[in-house]
Amino acid sequence: MIRMLIQFAVNLGASALAFLLAWWLIPGVDLELTGFFIAVGIFTIIQSVLGPFVFNLARRYSAPLLGGIGLVSTLLSLVITSLLPGGLTIDGFGTWFVAALLVWFTTAIGSWILLAIFAKRRRTKQQGEDDARVVKRLHEQEQRERRATDEGGAPHTP
Repeated sequence: MIRMLIQFAVNLGASALAFLLAWWLIPGVDLELTGFFIAVGIFTIIQSVLGPFVFNLARRYSAPLLGGIGLVSTLLSLVITSLLPGGLTIDGFGTWFVAALLVWFTTAIGSWILLAIFAKRRRTKQQGEDDARVVKRLHEQEQRERRATDEGGAPHTP
C-alpha cells in the first residue's frame, strides 16, 4: 500500500512537471492556475487507469503497437483532462501531438528519476538499519562473553 502511494505521489509530481513544461514550451497549451492541481490530479488518475487498460487491449488485439501504449494512454488522458473546465486547454492538431509527446516523455523520465531517488533513499535507510542491527548483535555477543568470563568460564564462541 505504501509503495502504491509513493508511486502515485511520484506520478503526480511528474505530471505536474510535464504540464508546466508543456505550458511553458508549447504555444497553444494553456493552463489556468485555479484548475492546475485538479487537472494534474485528474490526469494522473486517468493515466493510472487507462495505461494498463490500453496495454491489455493492445496486447490482445495488436501486439506490434505495444511500444506506443504510453503515448496513446497519455493522449487519451490529455483529451479527457482537457474536457474538464478550468484546467488544461490545448489548441490545434500539431499542438496536441507535441503536447502528448512532451507530457509522455516527461512523465516517463520524471517517474523513473523520482522512483530511483526514493529507492536510493530507502536502500540507504535500510542499510543504516541493517548496520545498527549488526552493531547491536555484536554488542550483545560481547556482553555475553564478558558475563561468561566474569563467571569464571571460558568465553563461548558460536
